[in-house]
Amino acid sequence: MKDKIHPDYHKITVVMTDGTTFETKSTWGKEGASMRLDIDPKTHPAWTGVRQSIDRGGRVQRFKDRFGMTGSAMAAGSKSAGAAPEPVKGAAKKK
Repeated sequence: MKDKIHPDYHKITVVMTDGTTFETKSTWGKEGASMRLDIDPKTHPAWTGVRQSIDRGGRVQRFKDRFGMTGSAMAAGSKSAGAAPEPVKGAAKKK
């Protein structure tokens, strides 16, 4: 094995979301460092199989709620789909 090309492989402590810890070897951090996990197999639905059902509405509805747009207000202020855009006043015409 060549010298000075491989990362340092050392022991670290991994802290799970519930506070439990275990020791492992890694190239992350420095010797004795603690890695705190935001997501782990004990709590994430991908591993537990438990789904949290929170009704947040769809993306479009959240956008409309955030910016105060409703379907009827948008339709009343918009032009027909096939209409050409109005030219900008003072814009030079290309030859």
